[in-house]
Amino acid sequence: AILTGVAGGIGAAIGKALVGSGRHVVGIDAQTPPLGSCSVHVMGDLVALAQGQDLASPLLRQIQDAVGDRDVSLLINNAAVQRLGRTEDLDWEAWNETIQVNLSAPFVLIQFFVASLRETKGLVVNVGSVHARATKPKFAAYATSKAALHGLTRALAVDLGPEIRVITLAPAAIETPMLLAGFDGDEKALEALREVHPAGRIGRPEEVAEAVLWLSDGGASFMTGSAIR
Repeated sequence: AILTGVAGGIGAAIGKALVGSGRHVVGIDAQTPPLGSCSVHVMGDLVALAQGQDLASPLLRQIQDAVGDRDVSLLINNAAVQRLGRTEDLDWEAWNETIQVNLSAPFVLIQFFVASLRETKGLVVNVGSVHARATKPKFAAYATSKAALHGLTRALAVDLGPEIRVITLAPAAIETPMLLAGFDGDEKALEALREVHPAGRIGRPEEVAEAVLWLSDGGASFMTGSAIR
């Protein structure tokens, strides 16, 4: 399995679940991931993948070396950046980085490993977001990138099927250290966030990881092109 964003709250939970299920997990992140969240860590910035072949090739070679002679049967595009700002304040660098990491890098990885995924009849999981459909002010870059990732899932499911399945997981608020840090000192706002969810609470990273396991263990073999919210 190849997993981007392995050092984040959701990524680490997915990685630990996959390692626990017996998979060899190649985790990619610019930060050091928690112990046990991957079998091997590739240090890299996904922006490089969207910068053209000359800059992308070194990172792709590192990932391929970490995979070795194993077959890739699962690719999870989880890494994302969230650059917030009102339309009039959002600079081009922030917009471009968001599209590069959240949309272009997943496509490059899928394209690079497509032969192996086809051979294994593998699965691509794109981690989308509730913001692809229901967003709020200052999220123009992030929401657009995630909506496009949902669209990419549908297009690739048609383009790569029947050998490769492609599915979007679209979490709402998940209780990661990053999310909680954003509400530090504002318990009232955090409680309001809990209450807007029908479940009456914020999700746990482990629940996203369980969904990945379910999708990849063969029980959802007829599902492709879908967005699971």
